Amino acid sequence: MIIMALDHTRDYFSSFVHNPTDLQYASTPMFFTRWITHFCAPIFIFLSGASAYLSLSRGKTKKDASIFLLKRGFWLLLLEVTVVRTGWMFNLDVLHPVGQVIWAIGWSMICLAALIHLPRWLILTVSFVMIFGHNALDGIHAEQFGDNALLWRVVHEFGYTPFGDDAGLMIIYPLVPWIGVMAAGYCFGAIMQMEQAKRDKLLYRIGIGAIVLFIVLRYTNLYGDASKWEAQSHWWRMVLSFINVSKYPPSLLYLLMTIGPAITVLPLLEKANNKLTSIFSIYGKVPMFYYILHIYLIHGMAILVAVMMNIPTDYFTDTEKIFSPKPGWGFGLPMVYCFWLLAVALLYMPCRWFANIKATHKKWWLSYL
Repeated sequence: MIIMALDHTRDYFSSFVHNPTDLQYASTPMFFTRWITHFCAPIFIFLSGASAYLSLSRGKTKKDASIFLLKRGFWLLLLEVTVVRTGWMFNLDVLHPVGQVIWAIGWSMICLAALIHLPRWLILTVSFVMIFGHNALDGIHAEQFGDNALLWRVVHEFGYTPFGDDAGLMIIYPLVPWIGVMAAGYCFGAIMQMEQAKRDKLLYRIGIGAIVLFIVLRYTNLYGDASKWEAQSHWWRMVLSFINVSKYPPSLLYLLMTIGPAITVLPLLEKANNKLTSIFSIYGKVPMFYYILHIYLIHGMAILVAVMMNIPTDYFTDTEKIFSPKPGWGFGLPMVYCFWLLAVALLYMPCRWFANIKATHKKWWLSYL
């Protein structure tokens, strides 16, 4: 949750105008500032699936879990195109919605609501077909479908589809393989119910196996990512090229690179219990509350700083300008990190307050926040 805020702070405050993982322009620190945040979305979605499975062990029937996933999925879709979009854009241009991570989580939950009624082996098969097979579709592009281009973008390709002259939908998170990632997480939930020693041993095997598979597939450049790694002028830049994999949609190698290490360190994190982890856990207890709040806060901070610097505020309210180069605006990475830490610190007390509300009140609607 905290690392996620770093990427969004960079979006609003950085003076760097290129893709932060484009090795032709990006410095090594800039690359890693973006790369480290790659771990956020796949782990969120994977563990959301695991949480859905574990909810069954707390007394929910599959019917109850399915209804909850369905309702929550549609609720997230509504939030994405209203509250979340407004936070990103600070305007009410409802004719240009954006499908981002909340969009992907929402649709994945809706699909999981149906999948959980299948045998677990079949759910795992469906998820693996999506995760391991979808890169075979990289050569198919939305333009080939003519009037049905939007459908392919929703399913598998990043891009914008216009609806006439004054409206359109921007898909940043295509649904495949995210639906498969959540379904795999649902099956993973069964492992989390095992006795600890057996569970930890299996987690290490799965996590390290995924890392090894990533290294082998990436080294061969045969399959798993449309972007190939290339030789660079220095060995450390070659390492960057090696781990510079595709997120939109997430390639097989992207998922192996992120979820593999996450599963590997899970047994270690489970045993961690200190003041630092207790602070971090506050943010994790209120994920949706934190997500929405951090977007509005970081965006608002950018406008406040712009006003103090006499920079036009429409840089942060005009849809076409927000994520485009802004003359006279932006900071280097040291200041970006300062704004990030400030935002995270400011969010601690509101998150702790709301975490206490959730812990002491059993209102049904709190489960949706």
